[in-house]
Amino acid sequence: MINRTTLTGRLTRDVDLRYTPNGAAVGNFTLAVDRRFTNQNGEREADFINCVIWRKSAENFANFTHKGALVGIDGRLQTRNYENQQGQRVYVTEVVVENFALLEPRSANKGNNNNGAPQNNSGNNNPFENQNNNSSSNGNNMNNNSSDPFANSGDQIDISDDDLPF
Repeated sequence: MINRTTLTGRLTRDVDLRYTPNGAAVGNFTLAVDRRFTNQNGEREADFINCVIWRKSAENFANFTHKGALVGIDGRLQTRNYENQQGQRVYVTEVVVENFALLEPRSANKGNNNNGAPQNNSGNNNPFENQNNNSSSNGNNMNNNSSDPFANSGDQIDISDDDLPF
């Protein structure tokens, strides 16, 4: 049997991150997902999907997202029920998130609360550049950092924030 759900939408509020008595992190949030069609007035409606995410993924999701963030999630549908204080049976259907993707560049989040997401405001500094030794023993000023095959190649690489996956 197959139970897969893949959604793309915007968070309606910040993730509600809590911890179980056993210490497991659990995050609850609602995702607004636009419908593919418009109503009679020509307006696009949205569905508001309840989601739950667990453990380290919940902590990461809460730290790197905020209200209005565009995200993609992958998971499974789950229905649970409980009895409320009035003795009525309440049914809850939600997506249990197994994977997620942040679908906006970091620059789209400027001015919003990024919940401690790391920012790199170093301008055009090369993060792969070895600050202590910028020349090799052969004297051609090549960077010794073997983890960056493009360092000092002479070619300029232009990457906009829209090209980045985060």
